[in-house]
Amino acid sequence: MRFQTPLVPARLLRRYKRFLADCVLEDGTEVTVHCPNPGAMLGLKDEGARIWLLPNDDPKKKLKYGWRLVELPEGHFAGIDAGLPNRLVKEALAEGRIKALTGYSETKPEQRYGAENSRIDFLLSEPGRPDAYVEVKNCHLRREGDWAEFPDCVTARGAKHLRELAAIAQAGGRAVMLYVVQRTDCALFRLAADLDPAYARAFDAARDAGVEVLCHGTDISPDGIRLTGPLPVDPNRQALS
Repeated sequence: MRFQTPLVPARLLRRYKRFLADCVLEDGTEVTVHCPNPGAMLGLKDEGARIWLLPNDDPKKKLKYGWRLVELPEGHFAGIDAGLPNRLVKEALAEGRIKALTGYSETKPEQRYGAENSRIDFLLSEPGRPDAYVEVKNCHLRREGDWAEFPDCVTARGAKHLRELAAIAQAGGRAVMLYVVQRTDCALFRLAADLDPAYARAFDAARDAGVEVLCHGTDISPDGIRLTGPLPVDPNRQALS
């Protein structure tokens, strides 16, 4: 998935009010930009970080830039748009690039399901096969080695989704939790159980109920972001002690 317009580099001054950030363009102009991420963004919002912005000329938008990438050491990048993984997965599903989820002729996004009035990110259907309920989560936390971790803060909504998926699996359906790692310096995945113990417990219960856990990496550059192959999931899901 290529960015709509070429990204421009900047230096981060501060991120605040969840969806705003101040930064300095290369010509010295200070601008306020939209930050499409409500999470903690641990390690990705340090003052002085080199970041990449998506310009827009939409007269309806007050902010003329949207923050998209953080440049990391050794030529790596992290994507910070929390809404992008769903678009990446949609593209990959259409192209048959997620091997564990091939063989379905119909893909419906944002379908209501479950007892807690949730919406599943993707409902996959094929005659003669159980429907597959696929929930997608954005992951861009790295604290140790080449481990990607989720979540980066407490997520009651995420735990609710795991409970809904567990109920689908227990009823004989196919339930899939798909984590998308939006950074290029990770090769493994595990839970950050110390940051949200309740989510970790819900994860264990969901997997015990038959929920499948998948994780895929991404290829990221200022030109665009693309879903890549699967990353191993730590069977013990242990995070930092």
